[in-house]
Amino acid sequence: MRAVCSIVLLSLFLLFVSSATAAHKILVIGDSLSAAYGIEKRLGWVALLQQRLRERNPNARVINASITGDTTRGGLARLPAALEREHPNIVIIALGGNDGLRGFAPQQTRTNLRQMIEQSRAIGAEVLLLGVKLPMNYGRAFGEKFHRVYLELADEQQVPVVPFFLEGVAETRELMQADGIHPAVEAQPRILENVWERLAPMLEVGADKPESHQN
Repeated sequence: MRAVCSIVLLSLFLLFVSSATAAHKILVIGDSLSAAYGIEKRLGWVALLQQRLRERNPNARVINASITGDTTRGGLARLPAALEREHPNIVIIALGGNDGLRGFAPQQTRTNLRQMIEQSRAIGAEVLLLGVKLPMNYGRAFGEKFHRVYLELADEQQVPVVPFFLEGVAETRELMQADGIHPAVEAQPRILENVWERLAPMLEVGADKPESHQN
């Protein structure tokens, strides 16, 4: 009987260790805001995320599939190949900014993002959605309608969302590059913290799932 108990305890311990050190593979599919446009890639928030994860788990890996200028249409087109190639267990979708800047209909952006969420879930991956806001000169009504896409889609699909992943950055001139659109090197740690707040619970074994969005 004692031997059986020892085996059971050993099995439970090995299961705990295995779960705690599980290798997370995160796919980030985004545009210039995640592709480290205008700065060294090693200093971008995605590279900083890789560093943070490696400190906690040497087996963790982040794949940055972000392309400058990409839209949700482009992301949707290339996501299936990325999912098949990488087999991530978490997908971070950071697209839509270029949709808004080009005046695409918010409904089309919503449809594209919804399909990306569904495709990611189909392979068993969890999804984190990064929300975007447009510059004020694009009009308040259009900007609000565009931003609601992320919050409403997160509620609909029950996925965690960072309402605005450039929070504390976009409104601070010193943290932006000269073009006023792309974050500077100094902004990257802040962006990482914005993302980390919602990503961290997804990485913890047995942690409660975060609510779909926060105000």
